Amino acid sequence: MPEPAVLRLHASDGQVLVTWGRTLVYRYEAEDLGMRNLAIVALTDAGRRVDEVAAVFGLTATYVSILRGKARRHGSAGLVGRRRGRPTKLSDRQVARARAWAGQGWTQQAIGERLGCARSVISVLLARLGPTPVQDGLPATSSTEHEHESTQLEPDDTEAAKADLPVLAEPVAPPAGSAAIGTGSYRCRYAGAMMLFPYLHVVGARGIFATLTGGPARRYGDLGVLTTATLGFALGAGTVEGTKHLRRGEAGVAVGLATTPELSTLRARLSALADKSDPMGLQRAFAAGMLAADPAAEAVYFVDDHFVPYAGARPVAKGWNTKRRHAQPGRDDTLVVDARGRAVVFGSGEPTSLASNLPAVLAQLRAVLGPHAPILLGFDRGGAYPSAFTTCRDGGADWVSYRRAPLVATTATPVQATITRGGQQVQVMLADENVDIKGYGTARQLTLYEHDAPVLQVLTSDTTATPAGLLYWLRARWRIENMFKYAAAHNGIDALADYGMDIGPDTRNLTNPARTAARKTLAAAQDELATAERALPQLLAGPGTPKQKNAALPGVHARIDTAITAADDAKTALRPI
Repeated sequence: MPEPAVLRLHASDGQVLVTWGRTLVYRYEAEDLGMRNLAIVALTDAGRRVDEVAAVFGLTATYVSILRGKARRHGSAGLVGRRRGRPTKLSDRQVARARAWAGQGWTQQAIGERLGCARSVISVLLARLGPTPVQDGLPATSSTEHEHESTQLEPDDTEAAKADLPVLAEPVAPPAGSAAIGTGSYRCRYAGAMMLFPYLHVVGARGIFATLTGGPARRYGDLGVLTTATLGFALGAGTVEGTKHLRRGEAGVAVGLATTPELSTLRARLSALADKSDPMGLQRAFAAGMLAADPAAEAVYFVDDHFVPYAGARPVAKGWNTKRRHAQPGRDDTLVVDARGRAVVFGSGEPTSLASNLPAVLAQLRAVLGPHAPILLGFDRGGAYPSAFTTCRDGGADWVSYRRAPLVATTATPVQATITRGGQQVQVMLADENVDIKGYGTARQLTLYEHDAPVLQVLTSDTTATPAGLLYWLRARWRIENMFKYAAAHNGIDALADYGMDIGPDTRNLTNPARTAARKTLAAAQDELATAERALPQLLAGPGTPKQKNAALPGVHARIDTAITAADDAKTALRPI
């Protein structure tokens, strides 16, 4: 008997073959859905079952039935997929011509009349893509000049020659920086962002950006990519993704480019630059330039933590999200701002505590300011621990912080001091004394009185500043809170750049399992002792004759003695572990 013929589908090199046994039934391009639908309807009309044809083409029987219904109602036109969305007014070839003519100096009205469309269509097109830069052909007199030619005209285009139109052909791989604008006058709706340039010039941004490299580039150099990202953030784009809403042609003019890089190009180039650079070192360089050009009047700096939630799939440690009031996976950013609320340095790591993250950011701050610059570091109760105080002392920095509750009794007599609030002088009562902090040593304590009662205590290592001045600077710690507020609203500090967290070894000490077991044994022995001791008064106060109670007393005393011995043995076993 011959083998039964089976309906099969084969795909290879962009072609789809439908066979019936050894006979080829249909052949069509893999992307041609119209031909696929025609083949499906034809096979079902030839007598093949709907579920069989659906299984061969990887579709559902319901969808095959829908295609059969469309063929009955509309014929072959119902099987060809319609293009969704509004049809474009200009083809790709017309877009290329419009950009080339604009580069040659044609007006938008003239281009619109030549292509048969409204001037507004050309205006929107050029604002989005910009004109194609055109370079005139050079005479063949200097071979050196020809080597530097980045674009050239192609006279071979027969259709364009008949129309007597300029044709511009870009090279396959333009040299790096070919998108830069030489000279000329251009329209830019983002011209106000150029006010950022004097600041970038003062802090030496060009020299700082020159230290970065992202590998070989085609049209956009490293400086153009970094300046584009900086301009995007200055215009309110919270993340790199937000730069896609800028008009590329006009935003490019603001940074000296014909057009800004597309989002895919910008993302890839910034990723390459980040992989080959030290982001924190880059921030320190900018901070050093900012403080050198425009230093704050006081050497006061505020530090605090900012939790950034993480929603990826990596096993990230949990931290306390103060906004949602619950623990969730995330990262902990530690930021330092100066007395004017400007960000200086930052650090990022696992969610721990300010006392644990303080050494790293203090080392960065010292690297920015220099080894001998005075520093008064202010932080809230989250870092008011002896370990944080010791870190500041070892780093050569003074510190000021609130004392953690409860308040301690004061021995000094309160005196009246003057503090300025909102431009008005206010009289406050402060007690100034020295106290001893366990694990740190001697520190200065300021106690604020209201209605003859202590309401607030401040600890500091600064022994020379006035009490009212220290209290004023600690109240000004809210400047870092305002920085968090506005940076989250305008600079996207709550958004992670990547969900691919790095997994590394955890070198923190763990609790000794033997000590944990010994503590559980001790706890059980102490519970048994308490139960045995409670049994004695319960026996004496309970029901029963005196003879019965006297008979039960030896057993109760023996149980207590055994429990005492077991508890002592458990303590002895726990002590050396």
